[in-house]
Amino acid sequence: MKNTRIVFMGTPDFAVTILKHLVDHHYNIVGVITAPDKPSGRGRKLNQSAVKKYALSENLTILQPTNLKNEDFQQKLQSLEADLQIVVAFRMLPKTIWQMPKLGTFNLHASLLPKYRGAAPIHWAIINGETKTGVTTFFIDDKIDTGAIILQEDTTISETETVGSLHDKLMFLGAELVIKTVDLISKGTVKTTQQPNLEEKFAPKLHSENTKIDWSNSLDNIYNMIRGLNPFPAAWTTIKNDEDEIYTKIYAVEKLVESHKYELGKIITTKKELKVAVKDGFINIKEIKLTGKKKMDATSLLNGFTFSDKAKVL
Repeated sequence: MKNTRIVFMGTPDFAVTILKHLVDHHYNIVGVITAPDKPSGRGRKLNQSAVKKYALSENLTILQPTNLKNEDFQQKLQSLEADLQIVVAFRMLPKTIWQMPKLGTFNLHASLLPKYRGAAPIHWAIINGETKTGVTTFFIDDKIDTGAIILQEDTTISETETVGSLHDKLMFLGAELVIKTVDLISKGTVKTTQQPNLEEKFAPKLHSENTKIDWSNSLDNIYNMIRGLNPFPAAWTTIKNDEDEIYTKIYAVEKLVESHKYELGKIITTKKELKVAVKDGFINIKEIKLTGKKKMDATSLLNGFTFSDKAKVL
């Protein structure tokens, strides 16, 4: 069973945990496919993916194609003679690649498919106020996240969950699910379920427009959005403080259900508290980052920064 020749495809830290779990349990990883090194930072130094760094530490064979349809890359992949391919947080594969191994290619997705197909399933589950999510393994087909489901495992989302804590929870849950999936496929006992052809909630890529806080929204929706983007990429807003308009990222918050007569978006401060008035209450900011300053707790910011009486968020 553990002689099954596996090629693993992935890029970020989430994928590293899955790969490490396979290596630690002595599965036969014959190759790792990950993103090319990318220049980053002021010096434009080439930065290796998290998966590459781990694969190097384990002396695993690494391929870093810029184009998955490249004939030379596909020949190298073919030469690894994989029985099975596993995909975790990688790119969409051409049919020539996912059809290559005799046992197929499966993907680990961080949602309970068919809900939250797409690039950011962990974030959107929290943003949309879900109380349950999970992980799914499925055989890849020619569309995005639509293939036949192999296994699923669910978990609860607490009211104070952030994308950071849920990411880690699903990462470890996913590592166990991948092991179970490999074993079923290797034994030839795998059974699949076709996904229903439904337009379920989608998880689109995050960008500046869909991570900006709409302060006219409800207290719950604003709270869910902020925790669903904490710590990455972080919900953002603009603070108008007298004549200054300051780009600001907001991280840890709590919601305060309370009736008030303040204008929506007004900032209310004390020596230790930084609140924004919204419908049905306040968003109490615990951790924040103003442009040009480091991320800090609200009390530290209030010790060195003065908000005017007319300060508000835009």
